[in-house]
Amino acid sequence: MTQRLSTPRPSAPGTAPLRTLAVLAFTLVLAACSGGGGDDRPPEPGDRAVARVAGETVWASDVKREAVAQGLIGEGEPLDVTSGLFRRVLDEVIDQKLLAREAERRGLDNSPAVQRRLMITHDRILGDVLVETVVNGTITDQAVQTLYDEQVRMARTSEEVRVRQIVTRSEVEATQVVGILSAGAAFEAVAAERSIDDSTRYSGGDLGYSTLDVMPKAYADALRDRPAGSTVGPFQVEGGWAVVRVEDRRRETPPTLEQARPQIVRYLTYEGVRRLLEDLRGRAEVDVLLEAEAPSSAQEPASAPASAPAAPAAKAGS
Repeated sequence: MTQRLSTPRPSAPGTAPLRTLAVLAFTLVLAACSGGGGDDRPPEPGDRAVARVAGETVWASDVKREAVAQGLIGEGEPLDVTSGLFRRVLDEVIDQKLLAREAERRGLDNSPAVQRRLMITHDRILGDVLVETVVNGTITDQAVQTLYDEQVRMARTSEEVRVRQIVTRSEVEATQVVGILSAGAAFEAVAAERSIDDSTRYSGGDLGYSTLDVMPKAYADALRDRPAGSTVGPFQVEGGWAVVRVEDRRRETPPTLEQARPQIVRYLTYEGVRRLLEDLRGRAEVDVLLEAEAPSSAQEPASAPASAPAAPAAKAGS
């Protein structure tokens, strides 16, 4: 789940200037905070100066931070200063600084509207830094290991079921399917011929392995105590009637610690931010000046019917 270093590729016509303009406010905020960028001290230990624009130093960490912001690399991943990707992002950072200096020369940074946008960006950056300082510091290897061990204990008590399905429009059609299967027809062939679920019919109705807790209730109730090899149904599901064959039952195989680490880190980060905001809101006076309005049912999108269980999260060994 960690993002990998992507192969440098040319930007589509017109995309690089648009991206550069989109981050111009961010660059202006950094310039305002640094007092003009005359300090040549590296912002991070072991940092390396990689360019100088109008007397202002561009550091390797500046380029890496921009690459992370664009989603080109993941947080914490290395970025080789000799790579093509680094040079491409460096060119974009240089362009940002040139545009920002020109905007300052024209006095664009002094207008009330721009000052407001700079303040909003300034607040966002400070909030991110607070999260990095307060929350990320609590995400230790021990915290990751503890949550992983808890998930492994839970996984050992749960069971995965692999099933195939045939979904029909009516109960009568589903009953006919049961009769055809009872006569010895191959489940996969009948699924390809009669199932109306296009996402599974051409794979023989295969839904893969899932735990009952992630399945829609109709599937979970029908499959709860049925052994491998049994045919179940018909039973009504959203979008039609289902006939299901239980292919296999097994104990859930937990992922390795390294496979689970990115998801665990994200969870711990979200939890840390939630607790931090809960504490801040509890100590601050916040007045929302909008009256609460009942949501309009006409504006709520209708949920699409689902004829199959939700896809389970990827697991090792599936």
